[in-house]
Amino acid sequence: MLDLLNDLLWGKVLIVVLIGLGLWFTIGSRFVQFRYFGRMFRILGANQAFAKDRHGHLSSFQALMLSVAGRVGGGNIAGVAVAITLGGPGAIFWMWMVGLIGMATSYFECTLAQAYKVAEPDGTYRGGPAYYISRGMGARWKWLAAIYSVLLLATFGFGFNALQSYSVATSVHDAFGVPVLASGIVLAVVVAAIVFGGVRRIASVAEFLVPVMAVGYLAIALVVVAMNLDAVPAVFALIFKSAFGLEPAIGGGIGAAILMGVKRGLFSNEAGLGSAPNVAAVAYVPHPANQGIVQAFSVFIDTLILCSCTAFMVLLSDVYQPGMSTELGGVALTQASLASIVGEWGRVFVSVALMLFGFTTMVYNYYLGENSLSFFTGENRSVLVLYRVVVIALCGWGATTDLGTAFAFADVTMGLLALVNLFALAMLFRTGRRLMEDYDRQVDAGIEEPRFDARRFADLGIDPADWALEPNEPKVRAELRTQRA
Repeated sequence: MLDLLNDLLWGKVLIVVLIGLGLWFTIGSRFVQFRYFGRMFRILGANQAFAKDRHGHLSSFQALMLSVAGRVGGGNIAGVAVAITLGGPGAIFWMWMVGLIGMATSYFECTLAQAYKVAEPDGTYRGGPAYYISRGMGARWKWLAAIYSVLLLATFGFGFNALQSYSVATSVHDAFGVPVLASGIVLAVVVAAIVFGGVRRIASVAEFLVPVMAVGYLAIALVVVAMNLDAVPAVFALIFKSAFGLEPAIGGGIGAAILMGVKRGLFSNEAGLGSAPNVAAVAYVPHPANQGIVQAFSVFIDTLILCSCTAFMVLLSDVYQPGMSTELGGVALTQASLASIVGEWGRVFVSVALMLFGFTTMVYNYYLGENSLSFFTGENRSVLVLYRVVVIALCGWGATTDLGTAFAFADVTMGLLALVNLFALAMLFRTGRRLMEDYDRQVDAGIEEPRFDARRFADLGIDPADWALEPNEPKVRAELRTQRA
């Protein structure tokens, strides 16, 4: 029954809805993900030093790294290899297309999360789909926000944390022979030290660890490309030809390439699933569109950069041969491919990368669960401590237990989670476009850093009190600009 539901949700319904809405958002926003691509870097540079150092708020960069921690996971290593073996090299082309479309979806959901965020007494923020459903769609939709929060807690807070713990522990065991129980204990202790520090410590860990692992994985991929530079044009030609059925493939030709590429792109970058907006809302920015633009970039990092790293490792090796079946798949194919190019240490590198990707995803999953719980209980300290204890216990226990059925169940609940969020995005598209147009108007007027006047949007249910920026902000930003000059 679970397999049937998963096939229906992920193999049919969600593919159509995610692609359809992604195209709608892309066209309706006049290709916002391309118009403001260069501005992503300017926003990160303008906000990072200011926000966290001057007032204790979380920066746009920290929120970006926290979302990348969740988007980047085993799917970037194992999932891409599976897509190639089942759909052929052409699956990579369709994965790229889905990533580019998903950038627009991520822009809108993260802009809305920023607009409807709630300020906490300690200077942090909370937000996400539950908040823009209950505040943006109106009081009569609070039941839908509650359903979303329950699904988020069950899927990410509990289910995927135990599953990620198992993945990390088995990866360490395969690479170094460490018993899974020992890995589980260490994971539980480290996760406890992080989550009891609150969202600031979570963001600080992500801010340090995510760039290290992402740059490291990109660096080894660039080494692979450099060692096989003469073969790179042929690999690109293979990807494009296979995407349109012009090369032999296993399991269905162009249809398999499209299906596997689309599914891998959607699974990996999470655009439209509603998970990333929960962390996008924590950033302190002068306009909601700022974080929407930055979060669109996180989809680019995940799908267009890191997934492509795995693809080139596999396609530049002699382990995978297009049109021929192989017994290797998933992580094993990526490991064998890298080892054939750089030596046996490549297998260990892939295992370590999978371990780091999985660990950061666990921390991200924890925060999603905390955010959903706070929607019901506010900042109830007792409930929060209980939740943290349960998550820590799941990290230790999950490392020793293969939870195949639980994984299938979590996939179903994540599919339902996505449907709820996509429905809300469709309902709030006009709101998101109005926020975008306010930003566009200020940019067109030559304003270097557009600012959000929440009082002009009170009819949308946005509370101006949650957008009370620090009084000395303009002076601080002027000082930073002078220092950089």
